[in-house]
Amino acid sequence: MEHPENSEEYKGLQVNAGVKSQSIVNPYLKRGHFRRREYSAAEMVEGIIKGDITILSQAVTLVESVNPDHYAKAQEVIDKCLPYSGNSVRIGISGVPGAGKSTSIDEFGIHVLERTSGKLAVLAIDPSSERSKGSILGDKTRMEKLSLRKEAFIRPSPTAGSLGGVARKTRETIILCEAAGFDKIFVETVGVGQSETACHSMVDFFLLIQLAGTGDELQGIKRGIMEIADGIVINKCDGENVDRCQMAATNFRNALHFFPMPESGWQPKVLCYSGFYGYGIKEVWDMIYQYLDFVKQNGYFQYRRNEQSKYWMYESINEHLRNSFYNNPLIVENITKAEQSVLGGEKTSFKAASDLLDMYFRQLKG
Repeated sequence: MEHPENSEEYKGLQVNAGVKSQSIVNPYLKRGHFRRREYSAAEMVEGIIKGDITILSQAVTLVESVNPDHYAKAQEVIDKCLPYSGNSVRIGISGVPGAGKSTSIDEFGIHVLERTSGKLAVLAIDPSSERSKGSILGDKTRMEKLSLRKEAFIRPSPTAGSLGGVARKTRETIILCEAAGFDKIFVETVGVGQSETACHSMVDFFLLIQLAGTGDELQGIKRGIMEIADGIVINKCDGENVDRCQMAATNFRNALHFFPMPESGWQPKVLCYSGFYGYGIKEVWDMIYQYLDFVKQNGYFQYRRNEQSKYWMYESINEHLRNSFYNNPLIVENITKAEQSVLGGEKTSFKAASDLLDMYFRQLKG
């Protein structure tokens, strides 16, 4: 570009053209050298069984992928890992936002690793934004102690819009972690309190973390997440908050008397602890181990796992049918037209849905 300052009327003043903008990428960089190696399904399974964390992480990413091309390979890896799974203790941990779930898991994990041998996997489920569809995936930053332990594997995962705050592929991720030798699995959920059934259907013990001062006894009596909890703990029981926590624990115990006896035959307990200071952690885990011994003796432990396997079979069927419908070329072609007919008042939502389903089933029959 010619500078006007270089014209005759500005003698003695000269402006150079300057240096061409350089690329921010190093021209000597060999891209192929940094390319991640793509493992076959057999190589992934072999690495997972050997406990290779890098390959395990890649396999989890493959399982979580929404790319249809990755589905077959992910299922092959899961199927081959299945015989090596099932030998862990699965703990679900939920609670209201701000209850201290991540901080508590840090203390719980250190306590378990120091008390028993073995390895621990933490599957931290992070809520995805309804607007941007993104997740922070920052729970690992609040697990400072566990992050330094080589026996611990922490994997944050986005919910990707799945119900109840549990990632769609968490069930399969548990299988991979168990095949890699992790004998203790923590599943941390979002804790919205609406649909934690998904988490309950994949763990052996469901721990609910509560706070003091969240409501009176009537709030505790309400059904839902309280009804599926195998144990309730009141966090932040330290300093001037001890009396409030003890009062809250009493209220929750009173509320539990209004519920029918759980199918396991175990009466849920209510304890107080401090995740920040580490008070009462041992008592919480004594309760969890008492529960596990109790349900293994009366046969409920294996019964619950069988019911969970059946539940996820039906969930897989529902998911497959849903994907088959929305990825059908005929539906993709006509679903926008159906939307416009609903928005234009030509059809009701139910009639438009019925027409699309009829179209889908007619194509299957044809």
